[in-house]
Amino acid sequence: MTEQSTLLLRKQLAELNKNPVEGFSAGLIEDNDIYRWEVVIIGPQDTLYEGGVFKAHLTFPKDYPLRPPKMRFITDIWHPNVDKSGDVCISILHEPGEDKFGYEKPEERWLPIHTVETILISVISMLADPNSDSPANVDAAKEWREDPTGEFRRKVARCVRHSQDAAFE
Repeated sequence: MTEQSTLLLRKQLAELNKNPVEGFSAGLIEDNDIYRWEVVIIGPQDTLYEGGVFKAHLTFPKDYPLRPPKMRFITDIWHPNVDKSGDVCISILHEPGEDKFGYEKPEERWLPIHTVETILISVISMLADPNSDSPANVDAAKEWREDPTGEFRRKVARCVRHSQDAAFE
């Protein structure tokens, strides 16, 4: 499986380099490790995250695409679906199969048809439309629900400013 996943990841990286997708860029953290990627997501227009430059790492398992990668923001980000250590919690990054808690349908979870592009498009969509029903960051979800234009907005604006500063260091 390792050889197949290596070939698939190389193909996806080559495709993203050949045909960049608006809203993000992706590359390897180290040239000799195809299983660890750094991505930069540009905060989507007309959202609180607009103008942000958010770095994250994608770590792929050796049996990719049978299992999903893990994604962690390196740049601080305040969001209901990103825990305080930066780990992204969205359905398509959850292990395939039945959800033991019953929140997600199997088809909402990881499927081997997903690619780096579909993952990152889903994360950009998550930034635009947080899911506060199943939060990874309960405090952010509470603020999003109760006061999206107050404290939540201030914390996100601070993260956007810091991300812009860090992007040019």
